[in-house]
Amino acid sequence: MCTVLHWIDEELQRLATQGLLRSRRIRTGPQGTVCNIDGKPVINFGSNDYLGLAGDPRLAAAARAALRREGTGSGASPLVSGYSRYHRLLERRLAAFEATEAALVCVSGYAANVGTVAALVGPGDLVISDAHNHASLLDGCRLSRADFRVYPHCDMEALERLLRRSDRYRRCLIVTDTLFSMDGDFAPLPELAHLADRYQAMLLVDEAHATGVLGQDGRGLVEFFGLEDRVAVRIGTLSKALGCVGGFVVGSKSLVDWLVNRARPYIFSTAMPPPVAAAAAAAISIVRSEPQRRRHLLQQADLLRQQLSRMGWNIGRSASHIIPLVVGAPHRATVLAAQLLRRGVFVPPIRPPAVPEGQSCLRISLTAAHSDDHVAQLIDALAAAG
Repeated sequence: MCTVLHWIDEELQRLATQGLLRSRRIRTGPQGTVCNIDGKPVINFGSNDYLGLAGDPRLAAAARAALRREGTGSGASPLVSGYSRYHRLLERRLAAFEATEAALVCVSGYAANVGTVAALVGPGDLVISDAHNHASLLDGCRLSRADFRVYPHCDMEALERLLRRSDRYRRCLIVTDTLFSMDGDFAPLPELAHLADRYQAMLLVDEAHATGVLGQDGRGLVEFFGLEDRVAVRIGTLSKALGCVGGFVVGSKSLVDWLVNRARPYIFSTAMPPPVAAAAAAAISIVRSEPQRRRHLLQQADLLRQQLSRMGWNIGRSASHIIPLVVGAPHRATVLAAQLLRRGVFVPPIRPPAVPEGQSCLRISLTAAHSDDHVAQLIDALAAAG
């Protein structure tokens, strides 16, 4: 037996001792508010299916129709032979939805973030990131080989101090989530746009957790603040509120043309399966025609945050449908999650490196499909376990 990996067992044991060892759970049945996890029916508060579309029969019907016409796989990258009529339909529908000149679809949100950041800056440039940005943005910053700086979460004074020295670089890029995936709070986009304008920096935002939910038409936080003409690059995902999988970039036609030629994850990845593109295109139509989904979700989220605060839970700065229950130590998060699971409620524990040290939490993901009764059972389970 090969022994060169003997160190892995020791490292796994160290993670277990620290309460940081992760394992996978098996979900059976469709994604939804009630599902089976490890063979047990539970109320699911661990899904990013914010509008309840992942199991929508209209998405399945669109995927089946494309499956009959195109089959299961794309066969190649988009620049070879993998770009189908369904990818083109999806990009056109995304551009219309986002009110931009063009859109580019990627195989994942991770690929969209990494590829876009690294295509916009490189050696001789400066890229600046919020400390709580998603790992894909941080990895894109590192892989770009630009000088990489991080400012404390939402600290605009610290960001401006970094920007004051940006004139020594060829280009400067500021990157931020709009709705932070573990905190549930919003980036200060008006201030970010002001600083980007003042220091002639490009501003890239990741709307992954805001797309479909925030804004008058569901385009995200940039729309909510009326900043669509001042944000150069917007990235989103198809895998959360849109109920599918994949990522996208929207902006000017020249931006998309540049990414087609320079975004390595796009160039060197097989295109997403056509049935997925067809389903995502159908999801966009539903988001546009059924605004009541996001309105109901945001109303439910407001009420739940108020209830949790009254019960004494630390929900941080959450202002959205993502609500962390901050408990501190990793072991406390895993124990609390296990107690809830025994009561038929699934809320995943989140531990470093997904959150900073001392900020382990349970992450409640509320969806438009959760009923009042589902929320009441969550509250009861927390009261019993707390």
